[in-house]
Amino acid sequence: MDAASVLPALAAVPPGVLTGTGTATLVELADPLDPQTVLTRLRAAAASPGPLVLCLAGQLHLDRRQQLPHLALARTTPATLRYTALPWHWLAVELAARAPGTTTVVVDLAADPAVWERLTATPGFLYLGPGPTLYGRVSPAPRRGEPLAPAYLRSWAELWRSGVRLPYATLHAESAAQAAAAAPGAFLLAPAPAPVPVVEHDPHPAILAAATAGRHGEAAAVAAAWEREALRRHGPRSAEAVHWTEVRADLARLAGDPARSCELWLSAAEARLALGQRTDDTDVEEAVDRAHHQWERIGDRARARTLGPLLIALRQRVPGRRPGALAALTRRMAD
Repeated sequence: MDAASVLPALAAVPPGVLTGTGTATLVELADPLDPQTVLTRLRAAAASPGPLVLCLAGQLHLDRRQQLPHLALARTTPATLRYTALPWHWLAVELAARAPGTTTVVVDLAADPAVWERLTATPGFLYLGPGPTLYGRVSPAPRRGEPLAPAYLRSWAELWRSGVRLPYATLHAESAAQAAAAAPGAFLLAPAPAPVPVVEHDPHPAILAAATAGRHGEAAAVAAAWEREALRRHGPRSAEAVHWTEVRADLARLAGDPARSCELWLSAAEARLALGQRTDDTDVEEAVDRAHHQWERIGDRARARTLGPLLIALRQRVPGRRPGALAALTRRMAD
């Protein structure tokens, strides 16, 4: 794990943003040598009564004698693991006394084969106790000489730096999705979701408020998180998933990105047709009309020409109630 590469991104985040407080203290340990030094710094941080956010990037190895995971430090070798690496259970011990809800641990780790085997067989292998909230990505160690980039933790840093104040669960979901492209098959760490109440909170007003206030990144991230939840619960071929695609399409319109809005409306229309809705259903027609409307506002001619054939093919199936819409679209593509 190329742990040091994420340090500049984390260091650029105002410390108060990390903790959600007016002021905060940032302690950075780059390539620490001695586990006792790390323990001393950790113990001092854990003694603070305020919120604590602990970010870790590195690699995990298994102590064969005690069968316990250790976080490798700068001088760690397989032969000296027990003396030069940080035992994972030290974290749990130091954080155990903190008040519930005040400690968040975010990790981006590579696991050696022994740790990976234990983790996949026992998902709670890295459990830190009931107090800390643990989010993270653990990837199988790449081949020797091919360091893994801490893309998951870097995504957290970039979202923090953007000024968007998102719930930790949303930060985790967004960062896991971004990191998955570079390192698929990782094991994700997150708290078990709370039971869904009978009457669920309606997220739409908050999303719209963020968008109209100009916080487009926040609005899009929250909508994307709800879309993933709809996909998890109901599957990709569901009206619930299509609804959130349409919400994201409208958010792209509000953000002034007509090309992205057009793309999402096209996806929504195709999804509704795949669900068996008729070509003259109001929802299908409105999705195609809105895709067409946004396509006409794309300033990038190359992007418009890329999306144009998709829109024409859809218009041929869903002519809509605007006379001459298909003809007008075909003429404009020919210009």
